[in-house]
Amino acid sequence: MFCMKNIISNPIFKAALFIAFILLSCDNVKKETVEEKAARIHEKVLTIDSHVDTPMNLTHSEFDVGKRHDAKKDRSKVDFPRMKEGGLDAIFFAIFTGQGKRTPEGNEKVKNYALEISDSIHSALKKYSDLAQLALSPQDAYEIEKQGKRAIFIGMENGYPIGKDISLISNFYNLGVRYITLCHTRNNDICDSSTDTTEYNGLSEFGEKVVDEMNRIGMMIDVSHISDSSFFDVLRLTKAPVIASHSCARAICDNPRNLTDDMLKQLAENNGVIQLCILSAYVKTPEPNPGRDSCQQIVKKKYRFFQDLTDEEMKNARKDWYAIDTIFPEKYAKVTDAVDHIDHIVKVIGIEHVGIGTDFDGGGGLEDCFDVSELGNITLELVKRGYSEGDIEKIWGGNIMRVMNEVDEIGKKLRNVEN
Repeated sequence: MFCMKNIISNPIFKAALFIAFILLSCDNVKKETVEEKAARIHEKVLTIDSHVDTPMNLTHSEFDVGKRHDAKKDRSKVDFPRMKEGGLDAIFFAIFTGQGKRTPEGNEKVKNYALEISDSIHSALKKYSDLAQLALSPQDAYEIEKQGKRAIFIGMENGYPIGKDISLISNFYNLGVRYITLCHTRNNDICDSSTDTTEYNGLSEFGEKVVDEMNRIGMMIDVSHISDSSFFDVLRLTKAPVIASHSCARAICDNPRNLTDDMLKQLAENNGVIQLCILSAYVKTPEPNPGRDSCQQIVKKKYRFFQDLTDEEMKNARKDWYAIDTIFPEKYAKVTDAVDHIDHIVKVIGIEHVGIGTDFDGGGGLEDCFDVSELGNITLELVKRGYSEGDIEKIWGGNIMRVMNEVDEIGKKLRNVEN
């Protein structure tokens, strides 16, 4: 008995016993897997997609954004149930309008169409107020997320609906629009497009006024789709940070829709942000597919490049366009290819200037991130590559919310100077 007491009271024995207890406890603690870590981070951070074209679906009576859809069956990539499945807290619904005739009649027609799309967004939010809510500021997004709802911001893709009427910018702002992509695939009255001929060699005189007015109102300027010259004109004139709501790095994929390293550096000096687009052709140079290309050109010509179509013509155009995928299926890039762009952008300009804007329902989608329900796969790849929780929080929403706040503050200061 005496001997046992001496052993128990021995400091060396006590230390050995303590170490054995710690080791036993560690064995009982399950080590977090990479997948579990990614899921935890994805659930914790505020996740924001800065660009989807889902409102184009809202104008069709057969599409219900409050119901779950199958992307393989009806090609829709976003609805409120799948946003929840994919852990996406907030999203920018784009009021998209293709470029049409730049005449008073054309401008009036497209303005009314943009207002119709805006109405469809507000109607959907009213119908599903238990699932989603309009967000007008970063603070709104955080508050809505706490309620377990999806925060819906509004953007406008293509400044065509404002025509040459500068007052329409504030009108659309009052309807909830928080950014305007200055143009789309063709030139408009604001600037040259990255995929059209040179008309102004950058911004038009009216376009310069648009930049000033958007700064004054506190609306973000979106430089995706605009030409390189237009981009540098905007960066020369703007008093506020800008965004590229859905673009990639041209050094990784040589497409005029993407930003060169010089453009990225200018964007960083402006304190702006580029939001990674996951449209495959912008992520990875497509393999040659002449049959697919030829068929697409035939459909474009048949339907007047999708301009001034009746509802019935547009329905038939979609049917013919989608049929091409059955005959000549697209080969999609992968999440690893997309995150290569993030790696490059971070290397060139830092973690504070990159985010995500999928372009879902406008062509966006990867083999392993085909719709909004699979967005967690991007976070998983980021974790695998060593990005920290803080890094991922910035990429998934922190950076664009910072820009949005700065644009708003600069707008207030400019308006105060006027008064």
